[in-house]
Amino acid sequence: MGKKSIAAMTAALVAGSLLTGVSHAGAQSAGHPAESSSPPTGSARVSGVDLDTVTIPELQARMGEGSLTSATLTKAYLRRIAHVDPKIHSVLRTSPTSLREAAASDVRHRRGKPLGPLDGIPVLLKDNVNTRDMPTTAGSLALAGSPPDTDAALVTRLRKAGAVILGKTNLSEWANFRGAKPTSGWSAVGGQTKNPYVLDRNPCGSSSGSAAALAASLSQVAIGTETDGSIVCPAGMNGVVGHKPSLGLVSQSGVVPISAEQDTAGPMARNVIDTALTLSVLSERQDARGDDARTGPLADLPGTGLRGKRIGLWRLPSLGPDVDAVMTRTAKKLRKAGAVVVEVTPPYQARLAELEFPALLTEFHRDIDAYLGTRKGPRDLAELIEFNRAHPEEQTCFAGQELFEQALAAPPTTDPEYRAMRAELKDLSRRSIDETMSAHRLDAIAAPTNPPAWTTDCARGDNDVIPSSTPAAVAGYPSLSVPAGSVNELPVGLLLMAGDHQDAGLLSLGAAVEDRLKAWRAPRYLPTLGAGGQK
Repeated sequence: MGKKSIAAMTAALVAGSLLTGVSHAGAQSAGHPAESSSPPTGSARVSGVDLDTVTIPELQARMGEGSLTSATLTKAYLRRIAHVDPKIHSVLRTSPTSLREAAASDVRHRRGKPLGPLDGIPVLLKDNVNTRDMPTTAGSLALAGSPPDTDAALVTRLRKAGAVILGKTNLSEWANFRGAKPTSGWSAVGGQTKNPYVLDRNPCGSSSGSAAALAASLSQVAIGTETDGSIVCPAGMNGVVGHKPSLGLVSQSGVVPISAEQDTAGPMARNVIDTALTLSVLSERQDARGDDARTGPLADLPGTGLRGKRIGLWRLPSLGPDVDAVMTRTAKKLRKAGAVVVEVTPPYQARLAELEFPALLTEFHRDIDAYLGTRKGPRDLAELIEFNRAHPEEQTCFAGQELFEQALAAPPTTDPEYRAMRAELKDLSRRSIDETMSAHRLDAIAAPTNPPAWTTDCARGDNDVIPSSTPAAVAGYPSLSVPAGSVNELPVGLLLMAGDHQDAGLLSLGAAVEDRLKAWRAPRYLPTLGAGGQK
């Protein structure tokens, strides 16, 4: 995806959102009246703006006309973090420089010289993304000392674009790549992040805090990271939007790794337009500066509707009849909007599942050793394993570090069997998507992102088998989760995936799907579900 395609996509989505007033306003699931979905404490309104539903173009329009300042917006989000986050534990820390960054943005707006679509917009960062002025821990006490010496490359881009770095979010420790039976959303640094919809339910991982914070309207956008499912699953389970970009579109420099062959950071938000605008800044193939923060040429519109779009539905009945019913309703709505929906089953999934984990073990050993060499603390994986053994605080939810130990014993990346394994993974994952899309002449493949959130249980660990993210994750292709519906209060996402560097088209299609489904609703922070709720 090049500069022109991102520019055309973002301009079209921005223009559409301003001309049609597209937002989440009034979007509620059936049977859930608007008044029942307000947060338990803290106001979601500031200067006449509903933080739950407002989009970046609407915020930029208000800042441009002077009816809203970035400082006011930033203070409102900081108040919500103080009042609401104690219920869900999604934010580890707030930035000491956020209000100073907001004030600088206000000066630029008063002069009529904003830096682009994210100028003055508060952004939360997953705590495996390096920040020079705040600790970056990956959830581990081993990295809880001095901050990194430099920002991650993506943070540099955000700062240059005028974004307000609001703080850091909790995550599954080491991005869920430590124990054999981890609990998503738990880290020794941040404790357990909770799902804002039902507080005893899991937020999925590993970008747990980023997704939960967005669901609770604690920031306008957030940054997550994914190796396989770690952006899209939390997005789906917390009822927000998450985009896993094509591999290489967003720099991984300064991000705590699992595997350079699959890792990527990506944008998360409460709507597709904010997600797309954030990608336009993060992308290494798109200048962060631009004049399309509020308007754009409708002539460049890359197809804003669903009529004639061909979507392959991969049902995944293993996720249960309730999720399948959500997919049936989704397909009906998409067909009513003029899309052609055909059922598909991408091939090679069993082989991908067999090969992915052993390859990741080898890659993790290589990449985490390289990263730890840049930080104070354990210098390599062997020292990290010893640190965990010596610190009982690292074992309060689950004690195991089986994946660390297996990675330490894994063959090196020079091993011929490993090389053959990764080559086969790349080939089969890409063919699984490419062949399916070609055979059915598809614009995208769709699947359920997630099952209903399971109860959080440190003794049991996660109760997840979620295969939909794997083809795009292993292939390095883009995927996008948008809200599709819910099961007993628990959100379910629709995962869209497409071919290599087709991010712009996928986001455009995702915006049309989002507009048709109108499935987003604010969380109610229920303590638990009744006896009929799923485990």
